[in-house]
Amino acid sequence: MSYLNSNIRLAIVDDHQIVIEGLKTLLTNHSEIEVVDCFISGAEFMAFLTGHEVDVVLLDVMLPDGSGIDWCKEIKIKAPNVSVLALSNHAERSFVMKMLQNGASGYLLKNVSVDDLVHAIKAAYKGEIAFSREVNEIIAKPTLNELKGPPQLTKREKQILSMIAEGKTTANMAETLFLSPLTVETHRRNLLQKFEVKNVAELIKEALQQRLL
Repeated sequence: MSYLNSNIRLAIVDDHQIVIEGLKTLLTNHSEIEVVDCFISGAEFMAFLTGHEVDVVLLDVMLPDGSGIDWCKEIKIKAPNVSVLALSNHAERSFVMKMLQNGASGYLLKNVSVDDLVHAIKAAYKGEIAFSREVNEIIAKPTLNELKGPPQLTKREKQILSMIAEGKTTANMAETLFLSPLTVETHRRNLLQKFEVKNVAELIKEALQQRLL
C-alpha cells in the first residue's frame, strides 16, 4: 500500500451518532484523513466495502448486529488490505487480545486524545500496530493467570478434564475409568479449585484458553 502524497480513506463504524459526529469534528483539521462514510452496524459497512475503497476503519467493539471482534475477522477476510482500529469503552485485556488475534491493527479507548487518534490512524495505514496510552499499559501488565502459569494436572485429572469437555457424565467417566462415582466427583472438585472457577462452563473456557484441551 502506497501512503505517500495521498489521503487516508477512513470509515467509522459506531452505533452512537454522537460518537460519529465527534470523531468527524476532531478530524476536520487533518486534511490528510478523509472520512469517506460512517455506519451504525457491521453489516452496513461490509456492504459498503463492495465497490468502495477504504484504507482504515475505526470499528466499535460493541455493535447492534454483533461483536466488533467478529466483524473485524469478517472485514479482514473480505478486504485484507483494510486496516482495522478497534475503538471502545471496554478496557479489558481479553477484548484487546481477541481483536488483535482477528487481525486488528490496534485498539483505542474512546477517551483517546486527538493526537493519539491521528497517530494511530496514520500508523495503521502504514501497516503498523497502534494503541492508545491506556491500552499500552493494559497490554504491558500480564494477568494473574499468566503470571502463575497453567495449573499442574495429574494424568488422571487430564483424563477427567478431557471427558468433561466431551460432555461425559460422572457415571460415564466412572464406568470408563473403572473408578467410583465419588472418586470422579473428587477429581472434578479438584479441577475447579486448580483452575479457580465455579462451574464446568468456566472450567472448559479456562482450559481452552490455557491450551490444556
